[in-house]
Parts: sequence; C-alpha cells; structure tokens
Amino acid sequence: LVQRKQAQQVYFNQIAGRFDRQYGPGRSWQAFGQFLLRILPPLNIADLGSGEGLLAELLARRARKVICIDNSKRIVDFGTKKAKKNGITNVEFRQGNIESPPIRANTIDLALLSQALHHAEHPKQVIAAARKILHPGGQLMILDLLEHDQRTVTEHLGDRWPGFNETTLHTWLRNAGFKQIETARVDREEEPPHFQTVLATGVK
Repeated sequence: LVQRKQAQQVYFNQIAGRFDRQYGPGRSWQAFGQFLLRILPPLNIADLGSGEGLLAELLARRARKVICIDNSKRIVDFGTKKAKKNGITNVEFRQGNIESPPIRANTIDLALLSQALHHAEHPKQVIAAARKILHPGGQLMILDLLEHDQRTVTEHLGDRWPGFNETTLHTWLRNAGFKQIETARVDREEEPPHFQTVLATGVK
C-alpha cells in the first residue's frame, strides 16, 4: 500500500503543469462532454450554422429539441438522414440563412453560433436575428475564432471574417439588446499559427 501510494504521488508530481496534455485512460472530450451535458436542463436549442449537426447530436441527448439551420441543402439533407439513421428524433434540420433563420420568434431557450459567425456576411444581423428567436431570459452563445491575420490559411474554408476580438463581440451583443454579456478567450492552439478561440454570451 505504501509503495502504491508513493508510485501514485511520483506520477502526479511528474505530470504537474501538463496534466491537461497528458494521456489518461477515459479522459476524452467525448466523455467530458457527456459529463457536462448532465448539468443542462431540457432546452429548446437553435444551432445556427450547424453544418452536419455534430454538436446537435451531442446536445440532443439532453435537449427537448434542437433545430439546426444551415444554408446548404446538401448538408441539411445529409444531416437529416444521419439523425434518422442514428435514431435521433428531437433534431430537426432546416435550410435557411442564419441572418434570418426560419424559426418563430420567442421560442428558443439557447441559440448557438459555433464557429459559424465568421462565415456570415453581416454578423451584426445574425446576432440581432438570434435575439429575436430567443424568449425573454434566453441565452446566446458564440464560439468563434479570435481575430487573426492568417487570411491565406482560412480563405479556402469560405471565411468572410478573420475572427473577432472580444470588444467587437461585446459591442455587437450590447447594441442588439443583450444583457449580462461576457466574453473570454477559451483556447489557444499549441501549433502555429496558434489560432485562439473566443466565447461570448448574452441574455435576452
């Protein structure tokens, strides 16, 4: 028992400061995601610029309903078939522009823009439209790239904007009428060009 305790102590001492980058059995983001999902109450969620619905499939396990909006018919058709194949009945894909999403006003608890805002032609309009579909007290969460100068890296991905800085996102949310606004840098890639990610939230 003493040897086992000592070996454990040596291990944790060795990985101190790099624990988040050290492999450990079962320490996956998929597992953490499932763990954190249990905190959420059942919500009506809009995933704006959803793509094929990777995030929606995860959220659907706890959400009341997830409405995925994407402007590509092929992606919408693929996502719909994939959800049906996987037996997910509370995810609905709708083709539409996130600047004017086909969702009734005041019906959504949580609106998400996950790596989608930098594809929009008019980001301020997207934020205003997101507020419209939220019911009073509903929340908008934006996860996107922090402003960068790597245009050659992202041009082929169809990006319209080189990310956003925290001040800009805060201003757009405030001007759209959101309250309790928070912004934070939440990640930085270790490999060059070291893209960073910013999270911005606001409440209607």
